Amino acid sequence: MSKAALARRVGVSDVTISYWESGTIRQIGHERLVALTEALDCTLSDLLQGTPAPPPQHGVLHMQKRQPAPWLHHGDTTLPLLDGLPLPGLTKDCHLITPGQGESFDFLNEGDLAAVLPTTEFSRDGLYVLEYLGKLTLRYLSRTQDGNVAVSTESQHTETVPTNALPFRLVGLVRARWKLIVDNDIHSFAPAPEPAN
Repeated sequence: MSKAALARRVGVSDVTISYWESGTIRQIGHERLVALTEALDCTLSDLLQGTPAPPPQHGVLHMQKRQPAPWLHHGDTTLPLLDGLPLPGLTKDCHLITPGQGESFDFLNEGDLAAVLPTTEFSRDGLYVLEYLGKLTLRYLSRTQDGNVAVSTESQHTETVPTNALPFRLVGLVRARWKLIVDNDIHSFAPAPEPAN
């Protein structure tokens, strides 16, 4: 593929592509990195480490509040954009998600990223994707001393529910999150801290 064709697919000028190749521009924003991985059919690891491209890849899934979990539409297909990166807790079964355009969730704002492991069981304290009253939401779940489940929002409002009568359906466990940081029109990501419980 020519530089001009790659530039069109990524949404930048061919001069910018040349600057990236030469190292004149050293910081590439998240949106552009994802666009590059999609245009070049490679993983983020391949792009950053210069390894050969694997078979065609899938992109970041967009999560909408009023839609089923996006990985349910993709069957067993996982998103290998994170393959090979030394990130603890991630497995090849994780899906890379971001809120859809105009969407925002507790713990995950528009533009942020999360690696989600599909699950229907509460196995450990952590941030989970839940389906509740026909909508997707993120909540921090933790086991209480009496064996119930504490359900917390980002503002740390907590409800306790019995383990055997959860009023929601678990659809995923968030294994890692990255917050979008915009500084002088440069988009980058920083690992998001674990929610306080």
